[in-house]
Amino acid sequence: MIPCQYACRKYRSRLLGCGIALLMLLALPSAAMTSADPDPELRSALMEAVNASDSFGDQFDAQVWLMDMSGRLKRYRNMRDDKIRLDLLRMVHQEATRAGLQPELVLSVIQVESAFDRFALSYVGAQGYMQVMPFWKNELGRTEDNLMDTRTNLRYGCTILKHYLDREKGNLIRALARYNGSLGKTKYPEKVLMAWDKYWFVNY
Repeated sequence: MIPCQYACRKYRSRLLGCGIALLMLLALPSAAMTSADPDPELRSALMEAVNASDSFGDQFDAQVWLMDMSGRLKRYRNMRDDKIRLDLLRMVHQEATRAGLQPELVLSVIQVESAFDRFALSYVGAQGYMQVMPFWKNELGRTEDNLMDTRTNLRYGCTILKHYLDREKGNLIRALARYNGSLGKTKYPEKVLMAWDKYWFVNY
């Protein structure tokens, strides 16, 4: 288990000045991603997100980032094809930026959730790169959405994670635990943060 003081020191630099205090979780466990009764604020945020237009951000910075991340991502069997790899990275950058998340954090979540398998399906029915639960489509009245579609999956997943980060006032450990449906435990957040530190951290 990562002590709170160590986690705060190790990951503060990658949270872009949000002043996030990575606290040990004291709340009782709750099922967040698997809940059949999502809170109305999150439903509203998702509805806005799925209807929003795309934006990429600074073109030069994105190109530098794409080149760097492409080399790191190539080790995955599903990511050997250059076009597939770059298309995914471009969409991760776009959707993370749109949601107000660091793209490297999103890549870390994807690594832990699906190991970059677009068609990953969990035993509880979570789908795609970011393992989004399909009940969200019914909540939004968008039953036609395909969660195996890369753009759709990333938009849902990034919006959900950002909502939990805001709800937890920037506490990334608690937000990640909510995303995983394991609030009260630190195993999942620690896995994501370790993946971020080992594989996806950037200092440019």
